[in-house]
Amino acid sequence: MQKLKLHDIRLVIMFVNFIAVFFVVVSIAWTTERICSNYEAREFLDTIHALPKHPMTNVYIVVLLYALLIAAFVVRERLYANQPSKIYVTLILDFAISAAIVGVMNFNYNGIFFLVFTEVIYYVKGNKGKYLMICLALISFLLTDQKLLSISYNLYSINDYFNYYDASVQQYLIGAYNLLGSLNIILFIIYCSLMIQQQRGTIEEVNMLYEELRRTNADLQNANGQLAEYAKITEHMGETKERNRLAREIHDTLGHTLTGISVGIDACIATVEVSPKEAKAHLERISEVARNGLLDIRRSVNELKPDSLERLNLETAILKMITDMKSVTDMEIYFDCKIRKLKFDEDEESAIYRVIQESVTNALRHGKASLVRITMEKEENMVLLTIKDNGIGCAEIKSGFGTKHIMERIGMLNGTVEFRSENGFSVIARIPIRWGEEYD
Repeated sequence: MQKLKLHDIRLVIMFVNFIAVFFVVVSIAWTTERICSNYEAREFLDTIHALPKHPMTNVYIVVLLYALLIAAFVVRERLYANQPSKIYVTLILDFAISAAIVGVMNFNYNGIFFLVFTEVIYYVKGNKGKYLMICLALISFLLTDQKLLSISYNLYSINDYFNYYDASVQQYLIGAYNLLGSLNIILFIIYCSLMIQQQRGTIEEVNMLYEELRRTNADLQNANGQLAEYAKITEHMGETKERNRLAREIHDTLGHTLTGISVGIDACIATVEVSPKEAKAHLERISEVARNGLLDIRRSVNELKPDSLERLNLETAILKMITDMKSVTDMEIYFDCKIRKLKFDEDEESAIYRVIQESVTNALRHGKASLVRITMEKEENMVLLTIKDNGIGCAEIKSGFGTKHIMERIGMLNGTVEFRSENGFSVIARIPIRWGEEYD
């Protein structure tokens, strides 16, 4: 609505200026024709200092120039509204045409530069360019003031032509001339006021949006803090629950197994001298109990295996983990697996999977990384696993929970691991592999 008002006022200013310009040149041409028809030229010449050479021709020239001004207005609005460089060209053309119109009228009306003012304010967005164009228009307005120029040059005045008529006609002519000039200035002031109001409204809207964004950001930070705290509590509770469950599983299994073994050994001690055959039978039963107990313990430990590895092969499970991580973070993760179709044992797969998972987590949480590259390749009878990120790294590599966890997992497979903090952070693990069969 505001833009519509500004556009309408621009059109009205253009119309008022056309009427003013046309009024001046037609008044001079009409009065000149009347003076010549009444044979009063001698008397009129005695009262003035200068005359237009071709008054009627000036009417046609002014109409033509104003048509060019309107054409520049239409082209600027319809074709070049979003092309700043071409807008500047059309505005400079406005200056030239306006100056030509004012010159043809012998500087009897220069209010047309207010029309150029409105176009500059409407189209020029940058402060530097806008101020430059406004200064140009202001200088043009001041330099085309007839009272100022008449000090140095002989110029004919519209007032001399008004004075030809009697007092009653003069009153209407001078009133119309002054009304058009004043109306032009009033419209320009209204236009500037609306433009200022529009910009003020835009600034207030931006400030409101900024304040809303600031409050949202504060709420988000608070929610992130609460979420982090909740995550810590949940992680701790999960660890405690899992630790207790495993402790119960292992306690029950070990307790049962070790109790059976202990009782059996006592029986062997009691019968070994009396009946070696019976002692041997006891030992066989003890061996069976020990094997079964070991299987139960392995079964309990194997429950720690990631669910993805239960359903997928190692490479696919790693890709799924990467996809899941990328879906909830902005981190880019690239996985280059140069080992094809090889099947590892469960503990090897679990270790590789967990080391990658822990390294990616540490890169995000501690390294603030945005990029992680994971490479897995065969090196003689080992798997060489390299995880490198572009994070902040660390001046001194300390053995924290994450690195201890990685070292323990690799150590259980008799592998080695080293950490480097150069242009980010790197985990380089070498794992001896009991190379298994290929997938079908």
